[in-house]
Amino acid sequence: MQTFVTKIVDMMKAEKLYSWQGGPIILQQIENEYGNIQSKYGQAGKRYMQWAAQMALGLDTGIPWVMCRQTDAPEQILDTCNAFYCDGFQPNSYNKPKIWTEDWDGWYANWGGPLPHRPAKDSAFAVARFYQRGGSLQNYYMYFGGTNFARTAGGPLQITSYDYDAPVNEYGM
Repeated sequence: MQTFVTKIVDMMKAEKLYSWQGGPIILQQIENEYGNIQSKYGQAGKRYMQWAAQMALGLDTGIPWVMCRQTDAPEQILDTCNAFYCDGFQPNSYNKPKIWTEDWDGWYANWGGPLPHRPAKDSAFAVARFYQRGGSLQNYYMYFGGTNFARTAGGPLQITSYDYDAPVNEYGM
């Protein structure tokens, strides 16, 4: 993992993509929802999370790192919310901004099941409430849907569409 992350960071620096270099990258993520399974690994899970955070910080990228759904993220790492609703989310420190990295506008679909749908009104209300309650940054997941090919969907029964009820569907509509 360290070899891979270092390679990606070096590529971003070489292409001058970080904000301090004039590029568009203002945040980066080192783990996604590891906090959901960390407890299954006991102390080894906690050590891994701390190692990942320290490894990322050691790459000296000059912009913040985030860990989504990581309530015990170290002080130098931003813990963020991924969910349908994040208005009740509070970072694990008063020194951190309230960030919603994955505003789920839909869900994946299984073969033979209904296509999940989240009304735009519900999403708009959730975003407004998030900002009303101190939110700093919100990001849609997904904003633009896609298609998985060659049986590469997320699970054995999931359809190949990854439209996710996104505002812009997999066909660009």
